Amino acid sequence: MATSGNAATQLVLAFDDNRLASMLFGQYGQNLALIERRLGVVAEQRGNHVSIAGSRDGVEQARRVLEGLYERLKHGDELVSGDVEGAIRMAIAQGSLFDYDPGTARATFEEINLRKRPVRARTAAQDAYIRALRRYALVFGIGPAGTGKTWLAVAHAVQLFERKEVDRIILSRPAVEAGERLGFLPGDMREKVDPYLRPIYDALFDLMEARIVERALQTGEIEIAPLAFMRGRTLSNAAIILYEAQNTTAMQMKMFLTRLGENARMIVTGDPSQVDLTAGQRSGLTDALALLTDIEGIGHVRFTSEDVVRHELVARIVDAYDRASARTRAAGDRTSE
Repeated sequence: MATSGNAATQLVLAFDDNRLASMLFGQYGQNLALIERRLGVVAEQRGNHVSIAGSRDGVEQARRVLEGLYERLKHGDELVSGDVEGAIRMAIAQGSLFDYDPGTARATFEEINLRKRPVRARTAAQDAYIRALRRYALVFGIGPAGTGKTWLAVAHAVQLFERKEVDRIILSRPAVEAGERLGFLPGDMREKVDPYLRPIYDALFDLMEARIVERALQTGEIEIAPLAFMRGRTLSNAAIILYEAQNTTAMQMKMFLTRLGENARMIVTGDPSQVDLTAGQRSGLTDALALLTDIEGIGHVRFTSEDVVRHELVARIVDAYDRASARTRAAGDRTSE
């Protein structure tokens, strides 16, 4: 009779480099604590040894996580809590002890290699997103804040730029007001739009050397293009990112999508649950998703609160708001009956 995957078991792992073992376990054992919470095991550290107890599946997944992260440390990679969470999600995605086939299982999620540092997917949705970015000329990345959809879009654009597969990166978004009435703001166009594009700037400076970013902004190789100023252009040999796309109107979205030119890659990101348009206006993102679902050559990747890679509380906050929205919709449906 086969042994149950939930039978209790215990395993002791030893890591030969004390310094790397300390980095692996985390300050005050925080990485081990995260593994305990997510995989339902008990991990006790003694020097460079760690004892793991729990179900056979949980212990096996914890082993894969720790040994995989240790290999990355041995190759000189840095380790942050998001990397630990990503390794845990990868182990869970690979299945149980009895489903896992080391001969066919992928060693890790997809990776974007940049000059400054590699960027790895941390969830199954991020993994699918990176593969879609490589495959399709137009990709929609949809989901709540904190899932990495825009950050990975910028990383992909930077990779294309560094490999000279495109000549420039174009960043665009609707301003806070869908009508994009920017004239009252002081400064030139970049200064008017900069505050609204701060998350993309943060990603650029995180993924590229600051001097390269500044030079590319000055030469126009990285261009800030307010959505209202995209009309009439044909964008060729470029990686184009539309950020906060849920705040476009249907006409703005159509205008943007039809700018796609030769050898261009276009990435549209947004959260349909966070629309700031005036009442009665349909989101261009929602409209595009409904119209373009079955169009060949377009990639669609949806993220959920399960894919949030910020502080673990963010996922719980997103879930709480989603549940509240669902209750409100249900109450509205009952009232209209």
